[in-house]
Amino acid sequence: MRFIADLHIHSRYSRATSRDMSPETIWKWAQLKGITVVGTGDFTHPGWFKELQEKLEPAGNGLLALRKGYEAGDVPGSCRSDVFFLPSVEISCIYRRGGKTRKVHNLVFAPDLGVAARISKELAQVGRLDSDGRPILGLDSKELLKMVLDAAPAAVVVPAHAWTPHFSVFGAVSGFDSLEECFGDLTPHIPAIETGLSSDPSMNRRLSALDNINLISNSDAHSPSKMGREANIFDGEVSCGTIMRGIVAGEGLAGTIEFFPEEGKYHYDGHRSCGVCLSPEETARRNYLCPVCGKRLTVGVMHRVRRLADREEGSRPGRVENYRSLIPLPEIIAEVHKIGVNSRTVSKEYVSLLSLLGNELSILMELPTEEISAAGFPSLAGAVARVRAGEIAVLPGFDGEYGKIKIFGKVEEREMKGQEMLL
Repeated sequence: MRFIADLHIHSRYSRATSRDMSPETIWKWAQLKGITVVGTGDFTHPGWFKELQEKLEPAGNGLLALRKGYEAGDVPGSCRSDVFFLPSVEISCIYRRGGKTRKVHNLVFAPDLGVAARISKELAQVGRLDSDGRPILGLDSKELLKMVLDAAPAAVVVPAHAWTPHFSVFGAVSGFDSLEECFGDLTPHIPAIETGLSSDPSMNRRLSALDNINLISNSDAHSPSKMGREANIFDGEVSCGTIMRGIVAGEGLAGTIEFFPEEGKYHYDGHRSCGVCLSPEETARRNYLCPVCGKRLTVGVMHRVRRLADREEGSRPGRVENYRSLIPLPEIIAEVHKIGVNSRTVSKEYVSLLSLLGNELSILMELPTEEISAAGFPSLAGAVARVRAGEIAVLPGFDGEYGKIKIFGKVEEREMKGQEMLL
């Protein structure tokens, strides 16, 4: 069977994360979204680990399930399904290498809580694990990989959001130009990278150096409603083994669910405080300097991909992923009604749609648009059809600001400070 897994989220113990990120709420929203397996996130945090031990139990398939008594009762019948958990954590490695400060985030997936505990015990010797759900450690990424492999050979390390400018393996600000440069002789133990919101598989496959690397996608959700905005599609029995084989060998990894990368908040180059968003070509012409204030621009994901790529855009390498680019359902509802995505009307219609038609990802990807229309949502059906066909307009995100997407009509240009200086 095919199932969806979102393996990178955060608990309420992480900074800038919703207090609602508890096991019970994650369990509920996984069903609303259509996610079968979700990462626990933050297993190195003592408080969160204790809560996971209390509220989760082995499910018999190598994964964990929420114990009876903690399950929320307000999941619509149309969305109810089994939900499983896989121990996961994101580690922020900040260190000096090659005369430069490196800031690389890495994901660690563990096959069970016992393995997770062994990894945490080793990492606790490096730095504090109780100050943040995503611990910040003065630890070289290669050393992190070595420690994980020594403590738990069955665990897997994957570079997180691999292209983000400030905190990733390929990031323009503090990353590297290759996996080998980062992980050295341990690179063969890196089986996959996480593409992140601002890139998609086709962008990553422009690098022949990644031909043997599997591509996974996850939401990096800091609140329940953001879960599933990116995710993985697996084909096989719902089990830890299926997921680990998919990440390590690509076996059973049937595809990914992606943001439109232009909507990601680091797709293009720019300077947010000056309202300046530039394409890679424009950035190069301006010598990487903001035309308004003269400071250095933040170089985005598209720029880095082009710099490191050895294939032309649109080329089709031997390995081509199956992936779907989607817009979250609340954003589509907001567009149809021409109102803010956080409005009460959007929330009410979202709940109504799920109650009538099933979980969000099934509505976005599988449900015939005729059924959406017949349920009383003809305008939404038309919008979903356009998203599926990629018939959208996008103003790319840059320097921490999400891109703007329009399903109907044109995207209004941003108001730029000192606009005349860009002419």
